Amino acid sequence: MSRLERAFAIACAMVTAIAAMVACAPGLDGLLGATVGGGPSLRIGVKVDQPGLGLRAPDGSLHGFDIDVARYVAAELGVDSSRITFVEARPAVREQLLERAEVDLVVATYSMTEERRQRVDFAGPYFVTGQSLLVRRQNSDIVGPQSLDHRDWRLCAVRGTTGATRIRDSYAENVQLSEFASYPECLQALRSNEVDAVTTDGVILAGYAAQEPDQFKVVGKPFSQEKYGIGLRKDDPRRGKVNAALRNMISDGSWHRFVRDNLGVSGYKIPEPPTVET
Repeated sequence: MSRLERAFAIACAMVTAIAAMVACAPGLDGLLGATVGGGPSLRIGVKVDQPGLGLRAPDGSLHGFDIDVARYVAAELGVDSSRITFVEARPAVREQLLERAEVDLVVATYSMTEERRQRVDFAGPYFVTGQSLLVRRQNSDIVGPQSLDHRDWRLCAVRGTTGATRIRDSYAENVQLSEFASYPECLQALRSNEVDAVTTDGVILAGYAAQEPDQFKVVGKPFSQEKYGIGLRKDDPRRGKVNAALRNMISDGSWHRFVRDNLGVSGYKIPEPPTVET
């Protein structure tokens, strides 16, 4: 082997060794996943079936308020939008996705409850809404949760949400509850007269009502307070940085723009921006 060939072989071996070290090393400051030559990356759990919040278009792209919030926070953490991997996060598996490290963050209409705080941490809140009811357009008997105890109404909720439990415990012990894996399944049950109402957060229901105004309507006033937060693994050191990103989003006008662009069309009454926790 010539001297030039030997030098070339040594150089190749050094490059290989360095690449291996980088691939095995922890992410940026131990907080973000790193890829050789590609910069930091994030896996973010989102909804894909909620108009105005997180919806997958026919071409596969994702749109909505939560999607814009996720991209803004990622940018504040130094992650380019091309380095974000969005993962569907259905309500029943959001904690598991974080605990199994299958996602780094969950931005998916994720209410900050004390029960969930036992398993995950939250940054936020970044939006405040309240639970409501969606019924068929011609229904004039259900005007709020208090109506559900007058007869054996049939109610649909999504597994893993707080809505169904609140209705049954506080308003209608005898309500016939059906729980499905997704909101489109509840909507189909309402459309086909298998249930009489769907319950979840008002901002979610407003999006569905806006898509099919001849079919559905939201009734009554909100009867809870739901604070949406960004879920992280327990003791994740990114929480402070995510909170700082949310504060910046509110102060620089991006929050109002995201709300207007994504939720304004539904006619939902937009609340004031929330105060982010310390």
